[in-house]
Amino acid sequence: MTAARLTTATVAAAAAACLILTGCSNSDDAASAGAKKIAVKVTDQGCAAEPATAEAGALTFEVTNTDAKRVTEAEVLKDGKILGEKENLTPGLSGTFTLRLEPGEYVVLCPNAATDQSPFTVTAAKGATAAASVDADLASSVATYKAYLEDQTAQLTAQTEKFVAAVKAGDVAKAKALFAPTRAYYERIEPVAESFGDLDPQIDARVNDVDPGDEWTGFHKLEKALWADGSLDGTGPVADKLLTDVKDLESKVTTVELAPEQIANGAVGLLDEVAKSKITGEEDRYSHTDLWDFAANVAGAREAVDVLAPTLRAKDAALLTTINGQFKDVLASLSQYQTADGYEDYSAVTDDQRRTMTTQVNALAESLSKVAPLIA
Repeated sequence: MTAARLTTATVAAAAAACLILTGCSNSDDAASAGAKKIAVKVTDQGCAAEPATAEAGALTFEVTNTDAKRVTEAEVLKDGKILGEKENLTPGLSGTFTLRLEPGEYVVLCPNAATDQSPFTVTAAKGATAAASVDADLASSVATYKAYLEDQTAQLTAQTEKFVAAVKAGDVAKAKALFAPTRAYYERIEPVAESFGDLDPQIDARVNDVDPGDEWTGFHKLEKALWADGSLDGTGPVADKLLTDVKDLESKVTTVELAPEQIANGAVGLLDEVAKSKITGEEDRYSHTDLWDFAANVAGAREAVDVLAPTLRAKDAALLTTINGQFKDVLASLSQYQTADGYEDYSAVTDDQRRTMTTQVNALAESLSKVAPLIA
């Protein structure tokens, strides 16, 4: 779940977690040498690109949060769809993402700010005669990853139908057993789901992500009913809405248009999810099934790297070797907690073990953040 609608309490908790768990970076120096740099400073009052106009091509957005309490991310949108974002930036943190943008009007959005959006204009590059074409390897990578997205969302729908049926039948034991493996399909592709506006919070919001007066829906509301309340009474409408939203996601994914650098940015986003919410245990606070989400996020990031590997191998083979080694380290840590039917209860993982995994995940995320600038 994106932190786009964080409450003040959530921001404070995330910042505290960064102090407890080592590895929270205060910089993310992965800008491309060939990309023009665009500064975005987020404050509680708003955010804006500096400069607000740039020529078409590779652009690295450098997002900084000096002291904003309610604003922890910045996004670049076109026609309402998120093209790139940097999340989970509590005060003192910064990060980057790189996009190749064509001429047009864009929006820089920082959710929860007093003025939450500002315009960003991309003009034709001097001397440009036509948009640069994507090379054959990258075109193949995009096609392969899109097929992966469609497969994961189809399986998410099929599994959610079983989960919802168990919930509506009042079968607490079966619904508990299906909860984590069903969510895994969502967690592998979450950055793409986040690009469709309200679908992500409708499917995956935690209770503290919901603004006063808004309805709390989705997986985590049912998680609370299953583990904290021990009763599914009255949850039928919530289950029905979850299935409707998941089917909507499956439909929208078939129409999504992806650029290669968005696949790389999404891999970084998945690892940010691990480092900032799964490691703290706040994501699945009732069921303690965080390790399932952790493993799914890592698997989604691994898939992104695998489809981009031919291009990455040609452009920076040493970086690909480093990334592969770091994936191996993270998966080795995860494997300690595997059981015959999934993963151990996350509350059994000690603070020292969480610190080790955080350090490994942050190192991998730092390496992955160098991929998008290479291919944009």
